[in-house]
Parts: sequence; C-alpha cells; structure tokens
Amino acid sequence: MTADRTVAVVTGAARGIGAATVLALAQQGWEVLAVDRGKDDPALAYPMGTEAELGEVVAEANWRVEAADRVRPFIADVRDAAALQAAVAEAEARWGGLDAAVAAAGVIAGGVPLWEVPAEQEQAVLDVNLGGVLNLARAAVPAMLRRPPPRHGRFLAVASAAATRGLPMLAAYCAAKAGVTGLVRALAAELGDTGVTANAVSPGSTDTPILAESARLYGLSGAPEFAAQQPLRRLLAPAEVAEVLAFLAGPASSGMTGAVVPVDGGLAL
Repeated sequence: MTADRTVAVVTGAARGIGAATVLALAQQGWEVLAVDRGKDDPALAYPMGTEAELGEVVAEANWRVEAADRVRPFIADVRDAAALQAAVAEAEARWGGLDAAVAAAGVIAGGVPLWEVPAEQEQAVLDVNLGGVLNLARAAVPAMLRRPPPRHGRFLAVASAAATRGLPMLAAYCAAKAGVTGLVRALAAELGDTGVTANAVSPGSTDTPILAESARLYGLSGAPEFAAQQPLRRLLAPAEVAEVLAFLAGPASSGMTGAVVPVDGGLAL
C-alpha cells in the first residue's frame, strides 16, 4: 500500500446517490469497493438495483479514470452484518486498509398511515435505512481504527430531509432517517480524537428511484412534482449530493464531525 492510496466502501452502489458517490470518489483517486444487494426485495413494491447495474457503475468508474480495477463490485445486503464484515475484509485484503465508509443504501415504503403499512415493509425500511448504517459502522469503524496514527478515517451516512420533517404516510422512513442522524452524532462523540470522524448528508428531493417510488406512493404523476417544494425549484442530481460526500471523505473536512449537512435545495428553510 502507498501512502497516498485511499480506500472506501460504498453501499447502495448500484444506482442513485450511492452510484454517484462511487464515481465521485473514483475520480478523486480513491480505490472503491462498490456494494449492493443486487436483486429485488420481495417485501417492497418497486425494483431494487440489479447486479447488472452495479457492474455498469463499476465499469463506468474504471473507464473514467482509465484504470482496470480501481473500483470493484461486491454483492451484499446491508441487513446482513456478516456480509458487510466480509466486504470490509475484502477491501482491506485487496488494498491494504480502509479509510472511508459511505452508507448510501436506502429503500422506501408507505403510502398509507403508519398503522396500515404492512409489517414486512415497515421492517425493511427500518432494517435497511437504519440497521444497514449500524451494520456498516460496526464493520468499518474498527477497520479504519486499524490504520496506524495519524489516521484520517471517515464514516459517512446518507440521512434525509425526512429526518427533521414529518412526512405523512412515510413514518417508518422518517423514523429511520432521524435515527441515522442520531447515530452519526453519537458515533462522532465516541470516536473523539481517534482521527476517525462521523458525518452525514441530508438530501432533499433528489432524482433517484426512491423519489420516483415516493411519487407513486403519493399518487403523483412523477418525481418532478416534488421540485416545487424546494427553493431551487428543481430536483437535485445524485451527483450534487455525491460531491458533498466526496468532500466529507477527504482531508478538507478534518474539522467536521457529528455534522448533518443539508444538501436539499433549500428544502429545510
């Protein structure tokens, strides 16, 4: 391993913010293990990212940086703690260590009041959106602490404007994302002066499959209808959120920990 080689694990990497983060980190010189479940979830009513889509993200990232294997795919469900341990072990074995972990995997369900949401859908939302972040932290933080000091580890999570806004018919999603922000703050306090920090981004309405499914759940014609609620009057691109995550993964964010950074087009105003 060389001193300037930086290694990241990114979940939810087949599409959306996760995929954009893989591309952004690769272009900044990171080695990236791109992790995704790669298949549908029978509890959820819309398609998940596929193994083929994950392969396309990996191929595009390597093509952009003219490298054969700077980015590698890894199939794992974030609800499976052992699978994420294996992903982290793969990154360490392949590239010599771990410097950043980005928890971007997410799903959504709802469309009816909380008490009418099927229990299996509610559980999937909680287990992926919050449990998956916990599982990644349990696997990745010890790996980052294995780097010799002075270390510069970064644990990052994708929260949501839903962490602070009560969105009707999306109660479990709001609860999970609020949990993510609490987790990041507590983790930052626990990590203290170890050289590993913990931060989150809080996206607004971003042009992803989750937003498209949200539109369907609300009976809207499509995701663009959400644009009017943001002062920018447009949807965010996944790459706009990914660029902030890439900044937080880098050395310029050294003074930040426990932060929840809004990347929301002004939605929180």
